[in-house]
Amino acid sequence: MTDTERTSKAEAGGVDPKLLEILVCPLTKMSLDYDAESQELISRAAGLAYPIRDGIPVMLPEEARKLDDL
Repeated sequence: MTDTERTSKAEAGGVDPKLLEILVCPLTKMSLDYDAESQELISRAAGLAYPIRDGIPVMLPEEARKLDDL
């Protein structure tokens, strides 16, 4: 991937699909669901939504939003 492609992807809020395959919840070690609309990684097991900022997942529990629907 070129620098231009990386910049375009980050500006669009996209996350590298290969990265999404290996990321897990830091609390439960369970898989995450990617919500492209809200730019979050959802951990149903922990009831948390981890934000994605500038195309980078922020995998800190203290930065995560609690899910309302659990």
